[in-house]
Amino acid sequence: GKQCFLVLRQQQFNIQALVAVGQHASKQMVKFAANINKESIVDVEGVVRKAHQKIGGCTQQDVELHVQRIYVISLAEPRLPLQLDDAVRPELEGEEDGRATVNQDTRLDNRVIDLRTSTSQAIFCLQSGICQLFRETLIRKGFVEIQTPKIISAASEGGANVFTVSYFKSSAYLAQSPQLYKQMCICADFEKVFCVGPVFRAEDSNTHRHLTEFVGLDIEMAFNYHYHEVVDEIADTLVQIFKGLQERFQTEIQTVNRQFPCEPFKFLEPTLRLEYREAVAMLREAGVEMGDEEDLSTPNEKLLGRLVKEKYDTDFYILDKYPLAVRPFYTMPDPVNPKNSNSYDMFMRGEEILSGAQRIHDPQLLTERAQHHGIDLEKIKAYIDSFRFGAPPHAGGGIGLERVTMLYLGLHNVRQTSMFPRDPKRLTP
Repeated sequence: GKQCFLVLRQQQFNIQALVAVGQHASKQMVKFAANINKESIVDVEGVVRKAHQKIGGCTQQDVELHVQRIYVISLAEPRLPLQLDDAVRPELEGEEDGRATVNQDTRLDNRVIDLRTSTSQAIFCLQSGICQLFRETLIRKGFVEIQTPKIISAASEGGANVFTVSYFKSSAYLAQSPQLYKQMCICADFEKVFCVGPVFRAEDSNTHRHLTEFVGLDIEMAFNYHYHEVVDEIADTLVQIFKGLQERFQTEIQTVNRQFPCEPFKFLEPTLRLEYREAVAMLREAGVEMGDEEDLSTPNEKLLGRLVKEKYDTDFYILDKYPLAVRPFYTMPDPVNPKNSNSYDMFMRGEEILSGAQRIHDPQLLTERAQHHGIDLEKIKAYIDSFRFGAPPHAGGGIGLERVTMLYLGLHNVRQTSMFPRDPKRLTP
C-alpha cells in the first residue's frame, strides 16, 4: 500500500523506520523498500520523530525514523540459514507457544548470522570488557604484559593433553599453558607478569565447559613472605573486573538477561577463602561421601557452589590448600602438613574458573616431585634448568576467559561465549 515499516539494526540496537508515500517517497519507493531482503546492508537518510506510542519490538522505543532516501549497499540472499527473531527468543517462550528457537549447531554452523543477534553482540562486547579490565587492573598493579610462544618442544606439564604438530623434520606441541614462560620471566626478575593468549588442550571432553582452544588470562608473580600475597592479588583483580562490568556494561547484561534470565552476580570484598578440608566437611554434611584426598567432581563442585551461596551469599570464592596428591608435580607442598599443598582454585557460580599454586622454585625438590609423579626428567630438563640460577618464590594461575564470561552472565554453554568455538567435533567455521 502507501507505507511500509522496516526495522533497522546496528550492533545490539534497533529502531523502527517508516517509508510512506509523500513529498519524499513515491509509491515505487515504498514497494522497493518493502522488497529488500532481510539482513541486507542499507544506507538511510531520514528524520528522527517521536513515536506516538511505545515501539515494543525495538530497543529504541520512543522514536522512529521517517525515511526520505534508502540505498541498498549489499543485498542479502532471500533465504537465511536462521531467522534472527528465532535466535533471540528465550527458550521457554518458544516451548510454550510452539514458536521456533534455533539449536546450537545451526547457530555455530552459521556463526556470522548468529553473531548479529543482539544477545551475541552484547556477550562479546562484555567479553572485550573483561580483557580490557584485566589489563587495566594489572597494569595499575605494576604487572608487565608478556607474549609467550605457543609452539613448544615438549609437553609443558608432562601430560598427554597436547596437540602434536609437524615441525620441519621433527615434532612440536601446541602449548597447553604459558606457565613455563611466565615462570622463566619471574626467574628473569620481572616480578609480576601477565599474558592474554590462546591455550590448547587435546582433551576429548564434549561438555558444556570444555574447549580445545580457549583464551587464557594468565598471571604470575614473585612474593615476599607468603603465597597468599598472590592469591589476594588475583582475587582482587577478578573483583575489579566484576565491579567494572557492573559499572560499564549494564546495557549488555540486560540485553543478555532478556534471552537468558539470571540472578545478578554476587561477590564479597575481601573474597571468601575456604580451606579444602572445610569444603569437604560442608559436602559431607550435605550427604556426599568423599575422602580427604579426593578431587572434587563436577557435580560436587556445583553442589559446593550452592552450599556456599546459601551460607555466605556469594557466587565467587576461593578454595585453598588442595591435597597434594591431586595437583601437578610442580606444586609446592604445604610446609606444615605434607599431605596438603599451597594450591588454590577460584570458582564462579559453582564452577572452576582459575587453577593456581605456589610453584616449586628449588630445582632439587622439583626433580624429586617429578620423579614421584613418574615424569621423564629428560622431557622437562629445560623447565628444571630455568631454576638453577636463582629463582624467587612465586605463584600464579590461569583463568579461562570464555568461562568467566559464561558464568558471570549465567549462561549454560561455553560455546555461547567463544566466538568461533573449537571442540573435539568442531573445526569450522
